[in-house]
Amino acid sequence: MALTLRSPTSFISKTLKPSHKPTNSDDPTSLISFVSLPKPSFTASSSCRLRAVQVRALANDLGPVPAERLHPESKAVRAAHSGSTRVPVYVMLPLDTIFKGSDGKGAVNRARALNASMMALRSAGVEGIMADVWWGLVERDGPMKYDWEGYAELVRMAERNGLKMQMVMSFHQCGGNVGDSCSIPLPPWVLEEMSRDPDIVYTDRSGRRNPEYISLGCDELPVLHGRTPIQVYSDYMRSFRDRFSNYLGNVIVEIQVGMGPCGELRYPSYPESNGTWKFPGIGEFQCYDKYMKASLQASAIAAGHSEWGKGGPHDAGQYNQFPEDTGFFKREGTWNTEYGQFFLSWYSDKLLQHGDRILTAADSIFSGTGAKLSAKVAGIHWHYRTRSHAAELTAGYYNTRNRDGYIPIAKMLAKRGVVMNFTCMEMKDEQQPDHAGCAPELLVEQVKKAASSAGVELAGENALERYDEAAYAKVLETSRSETGMGLSAFTYLRMNKRLFEEANWRQFVSFVKAMGEGGRKSTLPRCDSSQSDLYVGFVNKGERKPEAEAAAAL
Repeated sequence: MALTLRSPTSFISKTLKPSHKPTNSDDPTSLISFVSLPKPSFTASSSCRLRAVQVRALANDLGPVPAERLHPESKAVRAAHSGSTRVPVYVMLPLDTIFKGSDGKGAVNRARALNASMMALRSAGVEGIMADVWWGLVERDGPMKYDWEGYAELVRMAERNGLKMQMVMSFHQCGGNVGDSCSIPLPPWVLEEMSRDPDIVYTDRSGRRNPEYISLGCDELPVLHGRTPIQVYSDYMRSFRDRFSNYLGNVIVEIQVGMGPCGELRYPSYPESNGTWKFPGIGEFQCYDKYMKASLQASAIAAGHSEWGKGGPHDAGQYNQFPEDTGFFKREGTWNTEYGQFFLSWYSDKLLQHGDRILTAADSIFSGTGAKLSAKVAGIHWHYRTRSHAAELTAGYYNTRNRDGYIPIAKMLAKRGVVMNFTCMEMKDEQQPDHAGCAPELLVEQVKKAASSAGVELAGENALERYDEAAYAKVLETSRSETGMGLSAFTYLRMNKRLFEEANWRQFVSFVKAMGEGGRKSTLPRCDSSQSDLYVGFVNKGERKPEAEAAAAL
């Protein structure tokens, strides 16, 4: 995910605890106020107009970036879609939607405000919502001790409001990243295992440990109380399936399977916490725990070059350097030598194998439930215009000027019928800083072609919070399916107070409407400057219902 940075703290702490303690009050994450108004111009089952505080729309006015050609063209083949031009819109819920209540059980945070927000989203034509199902909350009390109660309440609330759900199996830590409103570490018993064996988490060349996600190097080793990480994830997903079997396929229509930091299939190569990495640094390879080093050594011996297995590249630089500052990533660098190709193939293959293991398990667990599976791939668009694509390489995407790194990922997902979810759909190349070599539009184009070639569905997200017409228009353009490379769904990041401010809300409602028409409009319809065209059915015969009173009190 491009610049929606959710990386963890740099070192493991035995006493990692949530730094944010939400209360089950009704203080809104999403501030909505309702006022009675006569004669609405848009008819719903009510006469109450949703209004909010006016605010300027976000503007992103960065200068243009000079182009440099990168890849050979890949042939696009029409992907298998339903044939409908409609692109359903989902909205991500706040990260702290579920929390540990005073009774020690999971509960919905700010329940009344959330319910009112859901009603507004549904009235706007939103298809559904996305929620993180945090491993650190559900299995916090010990191995295989699952607490699904907060999520059960959330699913019932969504069902009552007529919303579908995308639920993310979030096996990563939340906190310490841009946009993170809370801290949810991995389960305490997992942190204890990390303290005993620090090598079960990703490690960089300087020995810095990253506690956000278990290293894929120990996928098949019993390092978690006698179970392998893949077994732990499988047991978790199986318990989820059994608990929510009556909702799968009707209310819960998609399971996004987390496979790395931020839930994305990648290495934690650009950890923003504590200033370790800053945009647009190249990042660092994460292959220095003992399990990854053992795998590298075995692969080097098998390749007949045991000397290649002593560690990652010595000339790959540091987190905040640029490609030309390094021997490995520079224009004619080590990345394009026989050794560089060996290392990058091993590094990316390990990531693909990790994804395939988890998705194989998820497919066997959720097969026949009616719920789709999806996986998220990060939109790493900086240094894309260079030959080496350094930032993508350190994250595990072997994508260079000479090699398409997204086709292997798309093929791996297609094998299991998994939807490929990609981000930075709202970004334009011209909005990015010149020095960073960014090309989000070219990257999205490449990923769309890879998905089409592999015959896998492609869904999208925005990378940054955007409320302006330009960002929505770009998503609409990207979503078009006339070429066979459109989006099957779009998930908007994220529901919060700003979304419901008057100007922002008008733009969002128009965007949802345009997506429902297949993204055929190149610009959003203009609305009046004073009021929204959305009405919510809270008022009957001029009298407020209790729900309206509760919402108005927020």
